[in-house]
Amino acid sequence: MEPLKVHEGKAATMNRVNVDTDQIIPKQFLKRVERTGFGQFLFFDWRFKADGSENEEFELNQPHAKGATILVAGHNFGCGSSREHAPWALHDYGFRVVIAPNFADIFFNNCLKNGMLPIRLDEKYVYQLLQKGENDELRLTVDLENQTIQSEDFETSFAIDPYWKEMLLNGWDEISLTLKYDGKIKEYEDKMAGQPV
Repeated sequence: MEPLKVHEGKAATMNRVNVDTDQIIPKQFLKRVERTGFGQFLFFDWRFKADGSENEEFELNQPHAKGATILVAGHNFGCGSSREHAPWALHDYGFRVVIAPNFADIFFNNCLKNGMLPIRLDEKYVYQLLQKGENDELRLTVDLENQTIQSEDFETSFAIDPYWKEMLLNGWDEISLTLKYDGKIKEYEDKMAGQPV
């Protein structure tokens, strides 16, 4: 995975609560076996009209939100079923950071395991960001090393578990972490070779 130290980018705002994983990536698109290619279906039922044309009223389709890599959302983002496809779709679309007052636990952990940074932020700060980005371009700098979020006229800090902070800073997944001990694993396997079971 790509390390995430300081991420600067445009933020899209979604002032909605209880956005569930079936809205993030509808079930009819879950047939793919690889982790890529889901971005085109992100928020499909909201992004597109019945005839397949773009719904210009949807938040991500607004000109000032095009190309956003940070998503700011309302309470309980990622609720519903535990599908890992939801963070895959967000990441494939281009998001690296998701900010909300709170998240569904499984979705939150799936983001971290897939190299995305979900940030739980006090509701008053989320509301400020939602207001700033509703009709105008909002650019944010998310500094994971110093645990801060900044824009021209906004700054706050956020908390993150030290384990996940190290994983994201280094671009490690749990397999990478295991492979750090490859030498010791091989040493153990060599020692155990030929031993009675």
